[in-house]
Amino acid sequence: MNIKQLEVLRTLLATGSTIATAKTMGLSQSGVSRLLQQLEADLSMSLFVRDKGRLVPTPEALLLARDAETILLAVDRMSGHAEDLRSGAAGPEIVRIGLPSSMWEHFAPAMLADYISDFPGVRIETFFETTTAINKLVEQRVIDFGFLRMEGESGPGIEVERVATGESVCVVPKDHPLAKLEEITVRNLRDVPLILIGRQRPNRMALDQTFRRAGVKQIVKIETHTNSSACSYVAHGLGVTIISSFYANLYRHLPVVHRPFVPRATQEFGLARAVGTPLSIAAHALSDALKRQIQLSQKDV
Repeated sequence: MNIKQLEVLRTLLATGSTIATAKTMGLSQSGVSRLLQQLEADLSMSLFVRDKGRLVPTPEALLLARDAETILLAVDRMSGHAEDLRSGAAGPEIVRIGLPSSMWEHFAPAMLADYISDFPGVRIETFFETTTAINKLVEQRVIDFGFLRMEGESGPGIEVERVATGESVCVVPKDHPLAKLEEITVRNLRDVPLILIGRQRPNRMALDQTFRRAGVKQIVKIETHTNSSACSYVAHGLGVTIISSFYANLYRHLPVVHRPFVPRATQEFGLARAVGTPLSIAAHALSDALKRQIQLSQKDV
């Protein structure tokens, strides 16, 4: 027994003939007759008898038709729900995403405005955390996926898709003397107030080592923990900072410029999710919206 056979039963009861049923269902008359015969064979009973060229339903057919209608209504509801899930009219109750703290101000709102227009029925929860914290949230399945800087090995339960790259740049106020340079070296930063990020983290430790090797003492004016705050401090003339161009590009609306920092270093960024846990359609669409916003944020640089 299958859905098409039940549809034939329902339509035959409504039309009273195989010709009308075939026309309604877009089948051949022989196809309708074959499906009816298969249904009767599966049920081991006759459902219609012929009377002067007409198909007359048996009492059993009328009783079974109620069950068939219930099944077909459930199938219709399921098909409609699936269409709503595909189109974004419905979805899981909530999608959770982890993002670096520096992406809350402009990047995340633009990404969500893009996403919500297509998935109005989905609630989103955003977690703004460090790379280490986002890794842990993914591993513990607290969030569906997270965007993070790829630093060393991820946990065994995490897979990461690389979606962006950057290179180290020096961010300076627009009217700063360093803004006239095409690139900025460690020696150019001698006696320059610095705004540095992530003390004791791998990228900061590598930067500190670069200064030591060059024999340049750092003049650290401000220690901070987000790229957004570092760029804002630079915009207010409090010093200069060294960050990834990926983040510097998010703050081009500020009165700052960035120049390549020498020695050059590159960074990779990716989407992390738990191994063996497929994303829902809604979560996958949010990851696509994030990728689109990445492309927009890094455009024309």
